[in-house]
Amino acid sequence: MMPAEADADGRPQAPGSGTPGEVFGAFLKLGVTSFGGPIAHLGYLHREFVQRRGWLDEAHYAHLLAVCQFLPGPASSQLGFALGLLRAGWRGALAAFIAFTLPSALLMFGFAALAPFLGHGLGAAAVHGLKLVAVVVVAHGLVGMLQRLTPDAVRASIAAGATALVAITGNPWMQLLAIALGGLAGRWWCRHLALPDRADFTLPYGMRLAGAFLMLYLAGLAGALWMGAAATPTPQALAAAFYKAGALVFGGGHVVLPLLKQAVVDTGWLRPDAFLAGYGAAQAVPGPMFSLAAYLGAQVPLMWPPAAGAALALLALFLPGFLLLLAALPAWSRVAQHPAAAGAMAGINAAVVGLLLAAFYDPVWREGVRNGIDFSIAVVGFVLLAAVRLPVGWLLLWCVAASLIAASVLP
Repeated sequence: MMPAEADADGRPQAPGSGTPGEVFGAFLKLGVTSFGGPIAHLGYLHREFVQRRGWLDEAHYAHLLAVCQFLPGPASSQLGFALGLLRAGWRGALAAFIAFTLPSALLMFGFAALAPFLGHGLGAAAVHGLKLVAVVVVAHGLVGMLQRLTPDAVRASIAAGATALVAITGNPWMQLLAIALGGLAGRWWCRHLALPDRADFTLPYGMRLAGAFLMLYLAGLAGALWMGAAATPTPQALAAAFYKAGALVFGGGHVVLPLLKQAVVDTGWLRPDAFLAGYGAAQAVPGPMFSLAAYLGAQVPLMWPPAAGAALALLALFLPGFLLLLAALPAWSRVAQHPAAAGAMAGINAAVVGLLLAAFYDPVWREGVRNGIDFSIAVVGFVLLAAVRLPVGWLLLWCVAASLIAASVLP
């Protein structure tokens, strides 16, 4: 374990003692290097802010992870938002969101112009190198989570069951069912576990404002449902469609894709091939999968500048998850102290490991490793990350460069 950052006397930095600039810098690093998808991001966040920087302890991280898994929305982005909030208040939360999301949003926004040049030759090889980065980082995160969250046969069985459920059905909505079943299984099979350490959060607001956030979430959802689907794209219709998707998706990441397809393809706003092109690009960029909204918002013909459409779609998709998180945080530590909570949280965490196993096989491994050369590149990358402990930026350089060389040398 890497040492946490310390003050002049060698003591770990206390939660809440940071600055928005510090938060922005830490999350910008993750925003440009966090390949591997939403579940892998949880491992990145743990390594960076618990193990390396010491911004919070294991108990607080476990509580934050649990509440983000329970709520609709993008779990990794919600977790990052909460980390920024605890570290540096409201401005810290905003800094975390912008820094973590902006790199991928800009990449997705620019993808439409670059797409014709990335479909073949060296452009395609560079994109494939990014997929190999995802193989390595997901594998590395998976190893750590297996050791930490499935330390016994019971939790390993829960993880295996979650993997089987998702892999066999092939239905992204099964991720929600896997998490729910993991919680139920943990409630009965892991009831011998001690209650988690109490982890009260020092928040810049109280229960009254939390209630206001909940009302805002519900009002936005009611408005989005009332508008329904619109045949003609308008800014209001775009905001409603993306807000509804963000408010109703459990599990985040890939699970949001059916809802976004319903919003922009089934309504005739975008062609299916344009939607799929954006989905493919989203697999190869760092940061949250929800950044696909920047591409979709820019492509929908709103009679607005593309940048305005991208910003509107991004904000509408992320907003409901953040509102629910803010509504839940003040009461979460008390909910977690319920006698049933320890086992349920253990089961949910084990199920998350199972989801990562399923995601590692399909699509990460199946899309990334096509032959023996790809396998060799991934193995060297894993050694660089896990054994040599080089930063992820060097891993990115290695995988892309090796993929380009392989494409240049081999027929």
